[in-house]
Amino acid sequence: MKPFILAVTGASGAIYALEFLKIMAKAGITVDALISGAGERVLKIELGLEYPDLPHVRRWYDANDFTAPMASGSSAYGGMVVLPCSMGTLGAVAGGLSRNLLHRAADVILKERRPLVLAVRETPLNGIHLKNMLAAHEAGAVICPAMPAFYHRPAGLTEMADDFAARVAVLLGIEVPGMRRWEGSDV
Repeated sequence: MKPFILAVTGASGAIYALEFLKIMAKAGITVDALISGAGERVLKIELGLEYPDLPHVRRWYDANDFTAPMASGSSAYGGMVVLPCSMGTLGAVAGGLSRNLLHRAADVILKERRPLVLAVRETPLNGIHLKNMLAAHEAGAVICPAMPAFYHRPAGLTEMADDFAARVAVLLGIEVPGMRRWEGSDV
């Protein structure tokens, strides 16, 4: 399977990126990654980690390196997830702006018609956020707000984040063995 891109921004929810990387490693899928400056700070605040501490990343790319493979449509990436996705990043993607490698990579994925999942993380939403979500959706992105489900009765924060990260992986077309799925209720 082709490698995938993980982009981490400064929105709250760094645990989702961590759990996503674990899922990709179990599936044997290579991940290249990049992180914004704000994403680095949030990772440290929420998980006490530096980005090189995140497991299962083949290579980290500098967010300002426009010579990275993901800046070109000729790259061999299978798709991309922005997890978590800040409203600033959403706005740049929706507007077709390429102010950094993260934005450019998302633009490349969209123009090449590969899967792009934006796990937006903000509340409450204003009209600009909603318009940007619609614009990104119309361009081909999947908008998957970081809203975990509770019907599986997760045992804790890590299990809840793992469930959401598995859902994101499935949206990229990746089979996740053991993923908990809704099978109805007898209650």
